[in-house]
Amino acid sequence: MRRRKYEEFEEDNGTMLRYVRHENGGGFVESHAHVDASAHVGPSAYVDRGAVVGAGARISAGAWIDREAVVHAGAVVGTAAHVAARAVVGRDARIGARTKIGADTHVWDGARVDTDEVVPPHAVIRGGTKGARAA
Repeated sequence: MRRRKYEEFEEDNGTMLRYVRHENGGGFVESHAHVDASAHVGPSAYVDRGAVVGAGARISAGAWIDREAVVHAGAVVGTAAHVAARAVVGRDARIGARTKIGADTHVWDGARVDTDEVVPPHAVIRGGTKGARAA
């Protein structure tokens, strides 16, 4: 079966979003997002408009990096996880499978967030505090 090279969606306001497959992993990256060539974007993963994914980062299958979110170099976002709008995932941080990171949240460099966690908007996850949160 032949895979499509791109997907297009129309937003409610009429804006067209065009997602192209990333060379490394085959996931979809919106045309106004920036994903480093060395990053891996897994199958059925989406990186939305304005998002940035750094060198060597790994976005697992089915994950969603929302608008203007940043995933720094070496970070890993687990399967089916969601990094909400304007959230920041620090260098070498690990986000577990099916985890939901709230809008405007900051996950520090090297921090770990467990599988199936729900992190509220505007939270701060500090390095070495596995799943702990502070406002």
